[in-house]
Amino acid sequence: MSISTDELLFHEVALTLFPGVGPQLTRQLMSYGGSAKNVLMLPPGKLRKIPGVGPATVAALTGAARTAALHQAEASLKKAAAEGIELLFYTSRRYPSRLKQIPDAPALLYYQGTADLNQSKTLAIVGTRQATDYGRAQTELLVQGLLPHRPLVVSGLAYGIDIVAHRAALHEGLETVGVMATGLDVIYPHAHRKTAEKMLTQGGLLTEFPFGTPPDRYNFPARNRIIAGLSDGTVVVEAAKKGGALITAEIALSYNRDVLAIPGNLGSPASEGCNALIRNNKAALYSEPRDLEELLNWDEALHPTGKPRSAPTLDAADFTAEEFQILTVLTAGEELLDNLSWKTQLPVHQVASLLLGLEFRGVVKALPGKKFRLP
Repeated sequence: MSISTDELLFHEVALTLFPGVGPQLTRQLMSYGGSAKNVLMLPPGKLRKIPGVGPATVAALTGAARTAALHQAEASLKKAAAEGIELLFYTSRRYPSRLKQIPDAPALLYYQGTADLNQSKTLAIVGTRQATDYGRAQTELLVQGLLPHRPLVVSGLAYGIDIVAHRAALHEGLETVGVMATGLDVIYPHAHRKTAEKMLTQGGLLTEFPFGTPPDRYNFPARNRIIAGLSDGTVVVEAAKKGGALITAEIALSYNRDVLAIPGNLGSPASEGCNALIRNNKAALYSEPRDLEELLNWDEALHPTGKPRSAPTLDAADFTAEEFQILTVLTAGEELLDNLSWKTQLPVHQVASLLLGLEFRGVVKALPGKKFRLP
């Protein structure tokens, strides 16, 4: 391969395929090597000096596993190109910005679909696989209540509440993304294949697992962190005392993301988890769209009629070049301070100073969690 974007991606994909090299170690290696290609060319002596790199990792990066990873990366790139699949390394500008904020974000994502993973509003909807009629009905009502905001609906393509959420979103014309615990070429459960195919043209499918990865039970908790990290908030519709939905809620809380839960009848096993989240102040109670809108500050984006506000008109002559860069980003919706720095390519301290000045002038509004938006 010639030196190109393709070659860059080739080595990035290869780096994620070595046994024992997870997302955090991948970032550590990249910080020392500067690029995936450089990492793969480092001699054993230099690799041993990198914190977190032990003998097993050195052996993998320089031994037979290296050849296997390179062959697998080449095959993955060919398959992705043939099937219209994007491979998003964590340094890519198309990598979901919300995931960049979590400490254990995947180093590489496999994505197929039409949805923008950086939409201004995203919401995860999760729940038990043993959904009741009540849970299914509440999920459909929840999705209907989202229509004024047109968010990206995220779930796990599983039986129960997950698949109801995906299908309700499709029915209402909302984009929906299924985060998978398998490779993109292994739809699980198989019964949801038709729904998954529809999502490819009205949302998409996303995974961190390489092609051919089967539905190993250890993959599901890892999948749940992506659901939580990809979303502004998580709504738990129904959940038993234990299960994946509660794991997703706990992960979301650890990321300082908002969690809501729909209460259920006392004594109903399918609602014990939701009722416990609310009782223990781990989740806000969801009873109507307004609950969600106020918690996520989505209500500020709407007129009283429920129609989206039109973007304010900005005159570049009224601002410095750097200020206008920030305001241009904010016209798409609220953003985290770190995201503004990344998208404008300005230092964080400079962005913070400029935002303070814009806030004093009434041009920008600060929100909790170091988020900012236009008034």
